[in-house]
Amino acid sequence: MSPHNAPSQKHTLADVQHDPRQNLLLAALPDEDYQRLVPNLEWVDLKLGDSLVESGKMMRHVYFPLDCIVSLLCVMEDGNSTEIAVVGNEGIVGISLFMGGETTPSRAIVQSSGSAYRLRGPLIKEEFYRAGPLQRLLLRYTQALITQMAQTAVCNRHHSLDEQLCRWLLLSLDRLQTNELVMTQELIANMLGVRREGVTAAAGKLQKADLISYHRGHITILDRSGLEARVCECYEVVKKEYDRLLNYKLPG
Repeated sequence: MSPHNAPSQKHTLADVQHDPRQNLLLAALPDEDYQRLVPNLEWVDLKLGDSLVESGKMMRHVYFPLDCIVSLLCVMEDGNSTEIAVVGNEGIVGISLFMGGETTPSRAIVQSSGSAYRLRGPLIKEEFYRAGPLQRLLLRYTQALITQMAQTAVCNRHHSLDEQLCRWLLLSLDRLQTNELVMTQELIANMLGVRREGVTAAAGKLQKADLISYHRGHITILDRSGLEARVCECYEVVKKEYDRLLNYKLPG
């Protein structure tokens, strides 16, 4: 997969009708904190394959997804990569900026096209170091993200490809307002770090069971409950931790 350069279509809040509070972290902020951020938020249109963060490179922005999904990928020296987490409208891309790392060995690639708001690095640091509501939200989100990364590592080691694919589909579905994903089997194989033939076989089983429909890079979920019946425990572990930490009610 060859990611594009940085997203090219950028707009101010006045140019578009997208509501930043479609992102649940922004929606959870008290109005005073939210209004302080709004003038500095920049809307971006993100296409499949756009690169938001590159391994080892200084990050300039954080991204608050609205209706897109971003994959965080661990990259090896030979160029191969495996997905370690997905981020949607529940979260933020670029945690290294406010955690103090500035760079990360992982990549962030748009998995499902859509839009996001982005904020310049110095501004997210300034807000984080206020030690107010946004800091508490971001720390809880980071804990949930770490749980997802750890569970993904366990899943990739101990569970079948069929179970991994169900987990991947359900996590993606949770972050979209539709039951359709635009994703080739080759791209899924890259995300899961497996051979394309394995994904083809696993997707074929799900399609034969009438759980999904796959045609020319479009996956439609036909039976979510059926996927949940087949998925391994990892999906529920991650979902419960996100629900526990990110109920979007600020801790006292």
